[in-house]
Order: sequence, then structure tokens, then C-alpha cells
Amino acid sequence: MSHRVIDWLLASDPSIRWQVMRDLLDAPEPVWRAERAKVETEGWGARLLSHQDDDGQWAGGAFIPAGFDAREWSERGQPWTATCFSLSQLREFGLDPSSDRARRTVELIGANARWDEGGQPYWQGEVEECINGRTVADGAYFGVDIAPIVERLVGERQPDGGWNCERANGSVCSSFASTINVLEGLLEFERATGGTPQSKAAREGGEDYLLKRHLFRRLSTGEPASNRFLCLCHPNRWHYDILRALDYFRQSVLRTAAAPDPRLGEAIDHLSARRLDNGTWPLDWSPAGRVWFDVDDGADVPSRWVTLKAMRVLKWWNASSPVSKAHRRLPHQTDSREPERDPNA
Repeated sequence: MSHRVIDWLLASDPSIRWQVMRDLLDAPEPVWRAERAKVETEGWGARLLSHQDDDGQWAGGAFIPAGFDAREWSERGQPWTATCFSLSQLREFGLDPSSDRARRTVELIGANARWDEGGQPYWQGEVEECINGRTVADGAYFGVDIAPIVERLVGERQPDGGWNCERANGSVCSSFASTINVLEGLLEFERATGGTPQSKAAREGGEDYLLKRHLFRRLSTGEPASNRFLCLCHPNRWHYDILRALDYFRQSVLRTAAAPDPRLGEAIDHLSARRLDNGTWPLDWSPAGRVWFDVDDGADVPSRWVTLKAMRVLKWWNASSPVSKAHRRLPHQTDSREPERDPNA
């Protein structure tokens, strides 16, 4: 592990520093927790909290900002400033869920936020699996009882094991993006509550959907389902890439104490090959659209967020995996910057 890269990561925001301390340096829990506490009062976490409305929401809406003009979506991209995406970003930053600010936020959102689709109370969930997966992850992390949403998601699995937001429109095949959003939610629910036999079985089935495809391949042809899945993205929002999936499987395996599945190896090889000569990883792209502020320095340059996630994935893999790192040549990739066509918003 490069001391120079570690120093570069530590010379950053508290939201990155505490995770470096915990996941890369194995610092004692009191040390990283003290750093994590700064997320509420310093840096990106404090900045995002400063944009919160008096009623607990962000930008006056649950999924889209109040007064949003749909033309902006087509011209600039999906907006990311409303409540659901702000909450997910605070979870990524590591805002302490036991803090007074976090507890008050959860209460206010429960009292005031309603989903744009149907007007449901926020913590009762929306209608799309992808959105509900993130709502489960945020709710479980911040101490909300979201068991009813979990029960719905368990019953909405596709025959092939995963999830797809287009199920209500007749889809019978899963989506990589919908599936990873739901899996992250179910894992967070399991951490918070221990899970249920049904939620654990559903999570196992969703994992198998991704593993059968080696995290990025079509089951039918073996070709990459999207070249974007092999590009490193941050913030992911609802989007899928192999690093997001690998970081999920790292957390899943650490929870269950199982051996890493050898079908992760091909994605691991690709991630390893993307490391730059200076030991960092680049940001390939970020979803277009309105944000409160940027947390990366732009595409095609080293990203602290991508580097942190890649380093902890490889540290875990190298320490845990009994399988050999036999490389398999990837099919030729294009460098398209057009987002994959996935209906999951």
C-alpha cells in the first residue's frame, strides 16, 4: 500500500479520512469514529447539511426539486439535489446516524416529505424498485423501520433473481442497476436488524444474478452488457459499475464471513488494470445534472473517492480470496461517454 497515496487520501475531507482510517489503516474504532463525527460539522457533510430546508427536505422535493422544469432533464441531465439523493450522499459521507442532526432529519422527512409519484409518505417508499432499494438503505442506516418496503421488494424479484424498475411495465428480466440498488438496501437492512429469512434469500438470489454474469457480462452472449459498467463512476446515484458491485460484495462477504466468490475475479482483474502509474484510480465519468457541489476533480484525473473504494476492495480481495488471479482477456471496449440506456431512475 503506497504511503504517498494514503497521505493524498488523508489530505482530504473527513468523509474520506475516516473511511481510510477504518478500511485501509485498520485504525482503532475510537480513532476513526472521532474523525467520522466531523462529517456533521466540517467539509462536504456540513456543506450538504447547510442546504437542508427547514422542513427537513432538500430542494423542496423527495425525488425532484420543487418547481423543476422537465426540459432541464433533457438539456442538462437528471437533477440530484432533492431529498433522496442528498440522504444517500450523507450516508456515503458517513454522517453518524445517532447524532441529533441525523435523528431530527429523519423525523422531519417522515413528517413532511412525500414522493412525487403518488404522494406517499417518504418512509413508506415509492413505486420503483430502484428508488425503494436506496430508501431501504438510507432508512436502515438512519434507524427507520422500513420492513414493509423490504417485504415489497422481496415480492418483486424477477424470475432470473434480480430486480427491474420496469417490472410494472411488463419486464420479466432483471437490470444490473436496479439489482445493485436493492441489494445495497437489503444488506443495510440486514446490518440494522439481522434481516429476515425472506430478505436473506432474496439478497442471495440477487447476488447470484450478478455473479452468473461476472458482474458485467450478458448471460446470453458473454459480451459486456454495457461498456459503461467497466467505467469508474462517482457519485453513482442509481448507476451501476463494477466498482460499486465489488464494494457491495466486499461488504456482503465481510458480514457473512464467506470466501469471496471466484466469479468476482474477472472484475477484480479489470479494476486492478485501471490503476494509474502513481497508484491512484481515475474518475471516468459522473452523471450529468444539477448538484449542490462537486466532490471530485473531474473526469480523467485521479479521484479520491474511486481510489478509496478500489484500494479497500483490493485489500479485502488479496487478503481473503483463495482463488488464483488468472487473467481473462476482455472484449474490445469503446470509450463511449453516452450513459447506458437503463430505465432505472
